[in-house]
Amino acid sequence: MQIKNIKDDRWAPRAVMPALLLSLLLAACGGNGGRRLVTAPVFDAKTAAAACTDMVTRAGLNATTLTTRYVAEGTRRPGTLTTGPFLPGHCVVTGSIDPRTGADGKPYAIGFQLSLPDNWNGRFLYLGGGGNDGTLRDTSLSSSISGGTPSPLGQGFAVVSTDAGHSGTSASFGADPQARIDHAYNAHDKTAMAAKELINWRYGRKPDHSYFSGCSGGGRQGMMFSQRFPDYFDAITAGAPAMRVSSGATVAAMWNYIKFNAIAPRDTGGHRILSQAFSNADLNLVAGAVNAACDAADGVADGMVNNIRACSFDPAVLQCTGAKAGNCLSSDQVGALKGVFDGPHNSSGQALYAGQPWDPGVRGAGWRSWMLGTSTKATPNSNDSLLMSDALVNEFFTPPDPGFNVLNFNFDTDPARMAAFSAVYDTYADDRLAAYKARGGKILFIHGMSDPIFSARDTLDYYQRLAANNGGMDATQNFARAFLVPGMNHCSGGPATDTFDSVQAMVDWVEKGIAPDSISARALPTSTDFPNRNRPLCAYPKFARYRGSGSIEDASSFVCSEG
Repeated sequence: MQIKNIKDDRWAPRAVMPALLLSLLLAACGGNGGRRLVTAPVFDAKTAAAACTDMVTRAGLNATTLTTRYVAEGTRRPGTLTTGPFLPGHCVVTGSIDPRTGADGKPYAIGFQLSLPDNWNGRFLYLGGGGNDGTLRDTSLSSSISGGTPSPLGQGFAVVSTDAGHSGTSASFGADPQARIDHAYNAHDKTAMAAKELINWRYGRKPDHSYFSGCSGGGRQGMMFSQRFPDYFDAITAGAPAMRVSSGATVAAMWNYIKFNAIAPRDTGGHRILSQAFSNADLNLVAGAVNAACDAADGVADGMVNNIRACSFDPAVLQCTGAKAGNCLSSDQVGALKGVFDGPHNSSGQALYAGQPWDPGVRGAGWRSWMLGTSTKATPNSNDSLLMSDALVNEFFTPPDPGFNVLNFNFDTDPARMAAFSAVYDTYADDRLAAYKARGGKILFIHGMSDPIFSARDTLDYYQRLAANNGGMDATQNFARAFLVPGMNHCSGGPATDTFDSVQAMVDWVEKGIAPDSISARALPTSTDFPNRNRPLCAYPKFARYRGSGSIEDASSFVCSEG
């Protein structure tokens, strides 16, 4: 334990001192069988509230302003819940690091929210963001890839989130060069360091163990930490990582948007209505055909494709022989599906991003929201046409080109305009993780098989490259494991068992040495697909194979197998 000048209360509030001195005395005297004993200070509500208030003026962070709010025990539940356990007493710290005026004349700062529980368990959890960031994730909740984790704050974790250096979900911040750097990595570095200093001030010691959990952009952030700042976290969950977002995945988003828009029916004014390129009945038809081709390869036909390597599907089997009617697809629809699932390429046939795996999750609402949207008018509302297009023209292009018409994206020339920022932002290139592995770090990759924006194939490609550079799959699983979620859309949703506790999997791996061969997953009782279904998520290359007997709704009827 390092304590900077124990007599200087800028580093340790007075309420910490008794427990802190006890820890030091026990360590010096060989207490606890000669092992160093670290105890967390225990605060009464009055002392805890006072320490929360004191943090504003006495924590001593440079170029940082703080506001605090003390939440008494039994007065708030996680998020917006109105039932269930209350949160413990905790201090919510909102910080603003390096406030400045950007090159675009707008105000910027690195914002963060840190929740510090009175009954701290010695653990620190960083919640990754997503989209274009610009908001503070509620630190009373878990990350978006681990909805099955009970509130980490409620468990005693100190929890932080950041807006990644700008306010608002638009990518217009890309006009400011420093905001781009902040979004890529600097805001995360500053947030992690500030959080650990405040934890040290509050409790008199740095965290015993530090964890990161995020999905999408948050998954990219986790990978970024493992590469740029390998000593910051003991374990990282990188869900559906946007590792190639400012190059390949955004190229694919434009490809998909253009392909589907080109076959969409027109309104009376001749304008395309993107959402109507495929009806829900059409997508259900595709999902059913994928199941017919691939579902039983895992030992049972249960509506989920677990044995992904045995899945081969061609949508041509659904093509109408004449005019479109009933259970078939038009030739234009089949052609668009083939193009999207094969992935984008330039005029020379060079692949620009991984294609999509065939999976029945195409019928999920999350798949539609990204690819097609729901707008019944010619103004589309798909995430590809809005979120990804916004990021492309404002941040991923160098220089930004806000007036660019994304339907005119040139797959021969426009990817080159994304290369400069990709070198700063993307995380797919480091496929060794040498420093992170050397310091003993662990990393979990988790990806839904029907993720419509970041292909599970891209994550598998990265993981296989990582294994090739680290002595093979068995050796790589000592520090990195990958889990695929059949049916799951982007980070959650779809016909899937998408509720699981990846945070506990990290804790068990780091603190107990129990590497996750599988993660228990379930579908919620409210699921319209598989209510209350349980499944093991198996460490790749294994998949959940039916044992041959038992309920298909019960995880005990399945075993993780490679064949």
